Amino acid sequence: MDGAIDTLGSAADFDFFIGDWNIRNLRLKERFAGSDDWEIFPATSSVRKILEGTGNFEEMHMPSQGFTGMTLRLFNPRDGSWSLHWADSRSNVLFPPVIGHFDNGKGVFYGEDMDDGVPVRVRFLWTPSPEAPLWAQAFSKDGGETWETNWVMEFTRA
Repeated sequence: MDGAIDTLGSAADFDFFIGDWNIRNLRLKERFAGSDDWEIFPATSSVRKILEGTGNFEEMHMPSQGFTGMTLRLFNPRDGSWSLHWADSRSNVLFPPVIGHFDNGKGVFYGEDMDDGVPVRVRFLWTPSPEAPLWAQAFSKDGGETWETNWVMEFTRA
């Protein structure tokens, strides 16, 4: 091998997401209880490129939920991965990142977090689309053997 890094992604992976969005949120009302009762609520977001195109910043407004949130996405050109960092006005802390990449038209990102004091593995799935991308969050209590999707966002251009 010639020492070149084989990247899996590019700094343009999230270009489909730049702009203003209306969001239909579907959030599971009770996690890890076998529930299929979803809370549905609207949100809006605005996403812009930062750091000479190697990252983006999203600010999300969820007035019916009483908080705002932000995501900082940073591309790592050394390995082609993205790190996604979330914070919101309820906690005012930066949550642990999820890290991953796009492959075969899907973005898959993993991380570690806590859910009501219990450690969980976190998975974000991104389905890119210029007009209607989809994001889904799932938690696993068994290290990734099984997953429960607990939040889905359906985006449409504002």
